[in-house]
Amino acid sequence: MTAETIDTLVIGAGQAGLAMSYWLGRAGRPHLVLERGRIAERWRSERWDSLAFQFPNWSLELPGFLHPSASPEGFAGRDDIVDFVESYACHIRAPVRTGVTVRRLRGRQARLVAETDAGPIVASNVVVATGPYQRPVIPEASKALSGVVQLHARSYRNPQTLPPGGILIVGAGASGTQIAEDLIRDGRSVWLAVGSHRRVPRRYRGRDFHHWEFALGEWDRPTASRDIREPPPLLTGIDGGRDMDLRELAHLGATLTGRLAAICDGVARFKPDLKDSLAKGDAHYHRFRAAIDAYATGNGLELPAPDPVPLRPDPACVTHPVTQLDLAASGISAVIWATGYALELDWIDLPVFSQRGEPLHTDGVSPVPGLYFLGLPWLSKRKSTLLSGVGEDAERLASHIASRTSNAGCSYSAPRSDSGLLVLRRTLNSGGAHESDARF
Repeated sequence: MTAETIDTLVIGAGQAGLAMSYWLGRAGRPHLVLERGRIAERWRSERWDSLAFQFPNWSLELPGFLHPSASPEGFAGRDDIVDFVESYACHIRAPVRTGVTVRRLRGRQARLVAETDAGPIVASNVVVATGPYQRPVIPEASKALSGVVQLHARSYRNPQTLPPGGILIVGAGASGTQIAEDLIRDGRSVWLAVGSHRRVPRRYRGRDFHHWEFALGEWDRPTASRDIREPPPLLTGIDGGRDMDLRELAHLGATLTGRLAAICDGVARFKPDLKDSLAKGDAHYHRFRAAIDAYATGNGLELPAPDPVPLRPDPACVTHPVTQLDLAASGISAVIWATGYALELDWIDLPVFSQRGEPLHTDGVSPVPGLYFLGLPWLSKRKSTLLSGVGEDAERLASHIASRTSNAGCSYSAPRSDSGLLVLRRTLNSGGAHESDARF
């Protein structure tokens, strides 16, 4: 089969790949964006129905394109984010080719070859923009389970897709807590295994949490400042956005436990660390408020007075912790693993990985000439995976690509830029949406 040739190949048509397309277009670099599914596929097929984005609408931005919401302080749902990303692809006329999976990426004579299920593509440059949420991480303890439905958080859709009965959720980050609340509202009995987390205020002194994160310089922290022990913040955009306090979940009906330690003979055993985890979460909450107060004073800001600290008494599951749980006797029919993700890049057959399997790069530039990574956590800064942060990395990588000497034998044979719009229209129609639904 004759190989197609292209100057720059972008793998992945999510927010990172499309931001890359924008800057490559601005630089006049011919390129093609490949997507294994549909544009924004993970937002479509790996998010639950009631999801509310953690970031307020005013912060949703891709290069040259703002979220058009009439409610800047509101929080977009899953379908709204899909619409936003699709509209962006239309707006920039991204040359996207959907339904094409890259099976292998290798080198050949100073070029890079992507072996796809539609044939090989030879490129001078390849940008891997497949995102950070690739392979679900499910603990070994899952292998000891039988007689219950098991699924990762990315496969959860709504309570009706689960069998009748109680639900054990392992992992109390943003996903685990939002799913727990979704199930509680449906009248389900929920057990939630809690680990490290950061309790934070949704709003404080008249501003959203993310306003303060940007103001304090947290999102611009460079990779060198990363603390891998830093737990995720607990946030929700449900009901217009509010604090997410695990004690509140318990008062709504959830039974909190410590970390899952083991499962044996149908009995889940938990570590006696719940109270300590909640105390550490509270400490994060107070430190964050204190940092905002200091920032406001130091900058002479006139703000509303500090809000009172919302305090919920410890529920019974904290004062008398559950240390073991017989799943069958408790009527538990399903276990949801809200335990995060790992990268899945074993299709890249190039010397760009550490001994631990992590991609090697400096701010996205790999040691293999012409190979780049984009959209990974902490690629160059803490904000590298954000809708409002990935464009900065994309602009820098596009400049790096433009500075490389193009191989004279590499010609552009991808669809013209306007065909990206046609591909998107076909995608919209096949996905059940209507062309007229897209916002420009």
